Amino acid sequence: QVQLVESGGGLVQPGGSLRLSCAASGNIARVNRMGWYRQAPGQQRELVATITSGGITNYADSGKGRFTISRDNAKNTVYLQMDSLKHEDTAVYYCNAAITPTLPRYEYTYWGQGTQVTVSS
Repeated sequence: QVQLVESGGGLVQPGGSLRLSCAASGNIARVNRMGWYRQAPGQQRELVATITSGGITNYADSGKGRFTISRDNAKNTVYLQMDSLKHEDTAVYYCNAAITPTLPRYEYTYWGQGTQVTVSS
């Protein structure tokens, strides 16, 4: 059984910062690509950022220059540092990871339960 557990969401004023964390746990053989997606009310889920096991990052245009994705491979954890937050960043943020469990040895995509980020004055 593999699961992703997120933390770090909350209410922040415009211009403020938040740091999200997502830890993968369970019977894991390898954690491959990890990332963050978000979904605002009435909108489709969209990419925020991804990072490979080797540290190569990719960002959606909306977060470039403001968001930083990183990971700790020893802890199977991915982080999203969000700075200069805007009203339009308000959404539920979901952790996503491509993981190969110990058994069966196939890669699956897993999702976290989501954490609410609200940017409001």
